[in-house]
Amino acid sequence: MNVTDTQNPQYFHKVVDCQWACPAHTNVPEYIRLIAQGRYTDAYMVNRESNVFPAILGRTCDRPCEPACRRGRLDGSPVAICRLKRVAADLKGEIKHLLPRIPESKNGKRVVCIGAGPASLTVANDLMPLGYEVTILEKLDKPGGLMRSNIPAFRLPEQVLTEEVNLILDMGVEIRYNSPVESMRALLSAGYDAVFVGSGAPRGKDLEIPGRHETDRIHIGIDWLESVAFGHIDSIGKRVLIIGVGNTAMDCCRSSRRLGGNDIKVMARRPRQFFKASPWELDDAEEEGIEIVINHAPKRFVIEDGKLTGMVFERLEWDADAKKSRTLDEVFLPADDVILAIGQENAFPWIERDLGIEFDKWSMPVVNDTTFESTRPGVFFGGDSAFGPKNIIWAVEHGHQAAISIHNHCQHLPVSERPSYGMNLVSQKMGLSEWSYHNDYNPAPRQKMKHVNLVERFRKLNVEVELGFDAEQTAREVERCLNCDIETGFSAPRCIECDACVDVCPVRCLTITRNGEEIELRERLSAPALNLDQSIFVSTALPHTQRIMVKDEDVCVHCGLCAERCPTAAWDMQKFELAIPYAGTEACSHSCVPA
Repeated sequence: MNVTDTQNPQYFHKVVDCQWACPAHTNVPEYIRLIAQGRYTDAYMVNRESNVFPAILGRTCDRPCEPACRRGRLDGSPVAICRLKRVAADLKGEIKHLLPRIPESKNGKRVVCIGAGPASLTVANDLMPLGYEVTILEKLDKPGGLMRSNIPAFRLPEQVLTEEVNLILDMGVEIRYNSPVESMRALLSAGYDAVFVGSGAPRGKDLEIPGRHETDRIHIGIDWLESVAFGHIDSIGKRVLIIGVGNTAMDCCRSSRRLGGNDIKVMARRPRQFFKASPWELDDAEEEGIEIVINHAPKRFVIEDGKLTGMVFERLEWDADAKKSRTLDEVFLPADDVILAIGQENAFPWIERDLGIEFDKWSMPVVNDTTFESTRPGVFFGGDSAFGPKNIIWAVEHGHQAAISIHNHCQHLPVSERPSYGMNLVSQKMGLSEWSYHNDYNPAPRQKMKHVNLVERFRKLNVEVELGFDAEQTAREVERCLNCDIETGFSAPRCIECDACVDVCPVRCLTITRNGEEIELRERLSAPALNLDQSIFVSTALPHTQRIMVKDEDVCVHCGLCAERCPTAAWDMQKFELAIPYAGTEACSHSCVPA
């Protein structure tokens, strides 16, 4: 195998599993350490640099970081990264003086964003400090996009949403409410230097089965949630069927419970292990008395004398992979209302098809997944409008990348020219065997979120259910982090091949052996490196035997015992910081946190 290039920022980035898994690459270990020190404002700013909406995402993120968390491989429970993010947001101090300064003199370039959702807001966040004039066109009378219209207030309080959105709008963004875009041609003729489409996936999928259009008691999930959010709907029937089992379905069933439903069933076609909803969303729904019914496929709505009385379902039996099924029988379930939450799709009737903006066979825009530019130069897409429905954190990262492209486009640079990542590697050594980070393994279990009691949470629609971690829970949870950004640095010329590091390693991730082809070499390691997605470290030839030091990055728990034990300081523990480039800036090798 080739010697590992540890000067490539992406090598150690990939080792920090949580940061690597986060679409926006938030520096998770750093902000957890800052929380542990009580530096909540600094922790918030580390979050905000990349994810823009720490308080919002601390409540609503789909948490791709947590399944990747190294702690989960040890005791089965990842660090509660998302909930610690909320701690920093809830306890932060004043931050406006820490935000980028907006120049009074503009650069003469005008950018228009369609929709005031997370992707467009991120574009504005990144371009305003560079002197751009940014206008957002929003069809509703409030900003936030689907964060406001589709996430219930009992999960995301309005004041939390408004505060973080206003941090961006207060930069001087011009926002025009009640301004739906009805013609891209007309917008392009308005003289903007770039157009960003961040309109989301605004159309819920329908269910065209018998009886669908014979009653007004069948609702499209995202439209129904929007009507609830804006106060147009304040009640629902006692018996409610929710069709679909994604996170939108969970929001629909829990909202129904608060609006008067007391016999609420979520109807799923497949077994539970194939659900799209997040496990914690399912748990919260079931705690509130929602029944989740598996292996039922909708067949027809039952309408009697013009009134919805229920639905007929086929009861299915699936194979092990839930790819093939057979019908066992049919069942009737009564209902006063049915809410369809079977997915969302894009709708672009306002984009004329002769503008050079190509669409694929699914009527999705053809968008470059690196630059986010469409086939018409100067027109960019991001968030759900680019590649279909995803989580808020994906929309944020799309906004960051689109802002880089928009800046390049307006400065007459190729949009494919991307600024490079950088990094810092700083030794944590303070003495012969002392380190400036806490490397003890803390056996504390993952802390459980406390909830408002069931009686209280149903009194009003906007009672936030999750209470957040208290001080004791926070103190316990931050200690569970393994500091995966504290990397093992190895100097082959110093190694005397005494095997002390190999002997002391608690997870057997180190091996001194001869070189070879990767597949064969992985099988010779002390603990065979089975995860082919994660790299193994390969040193230069050791001075005495020309063997190599090999380390399985997937197994290592960053305990630092190898560096403590090494008699020649061949091993060192070094703090890695990924320097992320944003619009108009190359990655800089410094932390945004003051010393």
